[in-house]
Amino acid sequence: MLAKRAWLLFFTAAFVLYLYGLGRLPLIGPDEPRYAQIAREMLERADPVTPTLGGLPWFEKPSLLYWMMMAAFAAFGVSEWAARLGPACSGLLTGLLIYAAGRRVEKASAEATASAASAAASTASSASAASIASAASASSMDARGLGLWSGASLLSGVGMLIFSRGASFDVIVTMTLTAALACFLVSELATTETMRRRWLAGFYAWVGASLLAKGLIGIVIPFGVVAAYFLLRREWPRRRALLSMWWGVPLALIVASVWYAPVTLQHGWTFIDQFIIQHHFARYLSNKYRHPQPFYFYLPMMALLALPWTPFLVAALARARRWNWRGADSLSKLRVLALAWVVVPVAFFSLSGSKLPGYILPALPGAALLIGDQLAAFTRDAQSGIRSMRATGACLLLLGGAIIIYLTRVTHISTAPGIAVALPLVLAGLFALLARPRLRRWSAALVTAATFATTTLAINLAIEQGARGESVRDLVAKASQRGYASAPVFELHTVERTAEFYAAGRVARGPGGDIIKFEGVQQVAEAARRSNGPALVIVPLEYAGQLLDYAPLHPELIGDNGEVALVVIRAP
Repeated sequence: MLAKRAWLLFFTAAFVLYLYGLGRLPLIGPDEPRYAQIAREMLERADPVTPTLGGLPWFEKPSLLYWMMMAAFAAFGVSEWAARLGPACSGLLTGLLIYAAGRRVEKASAEATASAASAAASTASSASAASIASAASASSMDARGLGLWSGASLLSGVGMLIFSRGASFDVIVTMTLTAALACFLVSELATTETMRRRWLAGFYAWVGASLLAKGLIGIVIPFGVVAAYFLLRREWPRRRALLSMWWGVPLALIVASVWYAPVTLQHGWTFIDQFIIQHHFARYLSNKYRHPQPFYFYLPMMALLALPWTPFLVAALARARRWNWRGADSLSKLRVLALAWVVVPVAFFSLSGSKLPGYILPALPGAALLIGDQLAAFTRDAQSGIRSMRATGACLLLLGGAIIIYLTRVTHISTAPGIAVALPLVLAGLFALLARPRLRRWSAALVTAATFATTTLAINLAIEQGARGESVRDLVAKASQRGYASAPVFELHTVERTAEFYAAGRVARGPGGDIIKFEGVQQVAEAARRSNGPALVIVPLEYAGQLLDYAPLHPELIGDNGEVALVVIRAP
């Protein structure tokens, strides 16, 4: 009962943390404000089909994130918190799905144990009965705690904590792919053909949802993982599982067609060219969108996103050679599927010409299952995983030190808040390094608690100041207070994407819809003449003098965020 209350407390804390402070940080980077603005425009037009940015169609991504944002904006108003609510809930749901998948493996192991014990009781040989019962009991013990520790490791890991707090597609597709592969896993454990068919239907339906979440990888990743699973087990899928594709693939397409059909009918070749050819094939096969990285980029990135549990992931991979790869038991099947779940996304995106850290997020749930398997063994056996936990303690100390250096030297936050943010990691790291084996459960629990505590402290002490130079939110608000709420916005020597949301509808755009990047004060002066009134100019601090010294524009500094200045000008 005490253990159940502790885990209930953990998931309650995760729910609160994932939803807490989503609006403290302004929308940052090129993507968050862009996606939020697209959703706002779709909501204002009451059009769930055509994504637009600045009034022009924008077919970079499919619709699921936009629909989540539209629903949140309609319910809670347009805000940063509402924009991030869907991704935060998706992160939570991913953790709960992994927990449920692990628990299903535990249940299957327990049922196998009971069945084996019943079979043993009916045998004539007492020695044979004891042998069967002992083997079944060992299999059940191996799975105990798998679900809880898998869910905990995912929700307390760096990757899920960070990406669930951002308005992006990566955590959305991670959730839908997790649901699909969890359904496939349960279908593999089903004992009747009817149950197997039902769970396979869930697999195909969530594949369709994955197409809505981030396009064609919604098919490539789940089918690639399933194919790798059977390849690693060196077996063919059941005949009925293969035949299920005849009705399953149409089911996935029907789910996806709720958006793909109307958008294709409305926009035809324009949609196909931009969405499929440019933003799928060209993005994958080339460096057209300028995100080059070396081939091995996702190996260290995977290690980083799995923190603080990376040592347990490494231990799981090292011990894979001792698995029963073709075992019929539920734990063996889960291990092989989880390995395929990690390998396929890493291999697929490593071959891409365009690489971003978030692309690899769909591999984290598979990694969490491998980590949970190791953590469950560690909490049961005082001799298992001691080195991994001590390495985890060392990782926490290094991570705490890196946070202090980053906050104090890069974001210029004072030393005291920086130390306070890192302190839970440092204390948990020391405990994990020095604690005796009999305190192994406390060590694992404190690591999960430390990541939650550090995240909470960062939200309250550091995150706003650290993001000050990443957004023009406060500058635009200050200008609005001074009477420039409707003034057009020009960008000199820069393209500040956050203005697309915070100065929506006022940013100067060219004929193709792209933001105009002015390269000289004379160009700005000419645009100001055409606007026939005051205008706002966003300019990097190093170039602000060019504008402020140009007297004919009567420039006036509104303020700066440490990176760019906002200047009001008037037509000469």
